[in-house]
Amino acid sequence: MDTAERLELATRHTEEVVTDEELEELFADGSPSAYIGYAPTGEMHIGHFTTMRKLADFLRAGMEVTVLIADLHAHLDDEKSPFDLLDARSTYYEEAIRGMIDAAGADADQIEFVRGTDFELDPDYTLEIYRMAAETTISRVQRAGSEVVRESDNPNLGGLIYPLMQSLDVKALDADIAYGGIDQRGIYMLSREILEDYGGSAPVCIFAPLLSGLTGDKMSSSEEDSKVNLSDSPEEVEEKLQQAYCPMGEVEDNGVLEYLRYLVFPILGDDEWEFVVDRPEEYGGDLVYESYEELEADFVSEELHPADLKGAAATYISEVIDPIRQRLNDDPDLLRNAYPETYD
Repeated sequence: MDTAERLELATRHTEEVVTDEELEELFADGSPSAYIGYAPTGEMHIGHFTTMRKLADFLRAGMEVTVLIADLHAHLDDEKSPFDLLDARSTYYEEAIRGMIDAAGADADQIEFVRGTDFELDPDYTLEIYRMAAETTISRVQRAGSEVVRESDNPNLGGLIYPLMQSLDVKALDADIAYGGIDQRGIYMLSREILEDYGGSAPVCIFAPLLSGLTGDKMSSSEEDSKVNLSDSPEEVEEKLQQAYCPMGEVEDNGVLEYLRYLVFPILGDDEWEFVVDRPEEYGGDLVYESYEELEADFVSEELHPADLKGAAATYISEVIDPIRQRLNDDPDLLRNAYPETYD
């Protein structure tokens, strides 16, 4: 596989790359290392799957991949995870992520999993954090973390340390590439600005798009109807999709279309499947799509009705998450231990 092919795999279905030229240089030099960090807070959902699916592309492109289960970050961010649940939630996150990688057609055993507590308590790491804290203004840190860390008029100190730790994680994990949702952009731009002052290198940054929720607004972990959970039954997926915001011919803020564009079609394309919309003959018969672009064009032209789209989307989304659903159902203690207030 040549450099151009590797670049295509690494950058397809992404929101932004900073910068393309630097990424090309990394591929030309060999096998770059990439990392993504996830703070084990709320239950994982289909929005996480869209970012996890990219890791399959990274592996196919010959990249070394590390997943950081950022347990300390989860507690520092306004105590989104109680300290006594960090281990259980980290265990659940790793198993769910492994399931997503496998469902995307890659081998999760090729990925290195690391917890923040494995290295973020080391003396050298702690010393660098103190140095960063001494030399970075509060306003700069708040600006960097504004899309990630929960904000308030009187924020806890942990939320200010969080962006500094995330920046230093890049160096500590020896990552050439920092990968995450576009909401992480502020923090990784901070990394590019300051890491060289602490013996590191400015990372190449690859950002995934953030999906709209099924309600037409931003997807929210706390809003059940805005997302499909990885443990949702086929019936629950169907119900959520049927209630979803999906106006005739409208693409903007349409979570149904975004699920298909960034998750279903990339996985279908890897397996050379087709997307079939079942319709009665009286309404024109079945529609068959080999690409997302064809489907969107028919939806915009109103050839494809929202009711037909929702039904087909629910079927394919349920099939895509089915291996993960089964994996989690086979070990019900994972969710029970991680979220006792929900599953006890």
